[in-house]
Formats: sequence, structure tokens, C-alpha cells
Amino acid sequence: MPHWAIVVAHGDAESSRYYIHSEPEGTESEALAALLNTVDAFKKASRPKSIKRQRRQVFRVSERSYFVRVMHRGYSSQAHFTLAELVADTHDDDLPDTVGGSTEGP
Repeated sequence: MPHWAIVVAHGDAESSRYYIHSEPEGTESEALAALLNTVDAFKKASRPKSIKRQRRQVFRVSERSYFVRVMHRGYSSQAHFTLAELVADTHDDDLPDTVGGSTEGP
């Protein structure tokens, strides 16, 4: 079964920080559902009394990638969420050591 990761990039392009938010298990459709739940949960637009509602925009970059921007009174926050599939791992006998598929050393 494929191994999935939801990768998040926070910040501006020049200073983005990437990290793995979660590693959902299951089929691709189950992992995509986990991605959509993560995107929907990111800084939900709120509306406390006497405060203007935040503007929250979600852009689909691809079927496996979404960009979220939240703006409120001079404040802006953004994140890019991507569903990634593990394709190489030196500690997994079912996967090659490299993306090219080679398992031999130099």
C-alpha cells in the first residue's frame, strides 16, 4: 500500500518552511480526503461579534495541491498543502533506494 504525506509550506516564496503535517494511511482517495480536511481546517474564517469577517481564499493548484490565503485587518497568512507519495526509502525493502530505482551503491 502506498505511503502518503501531507506536505505544508508556510511563508513567502523566499522564506517558505516545508514540513510534513501528517502521514495519512490508506488508498489514494482516502489520502486525498485527508488532504481536503486539512485544507478546510487551516485557519477557518471566523466572525466574532463586532469584528469584520476574515477573507479566506482556497486555490486548487492541482488535484493534489491547494494554496490557502487568509487576510484580516492587515494580517495575512498563507500555506501551500500538497499530497505526496513516498517513492524511495533506504529503510523499506519494498521501495528502491533512489528515485531512479537503483539500489546499488556508488
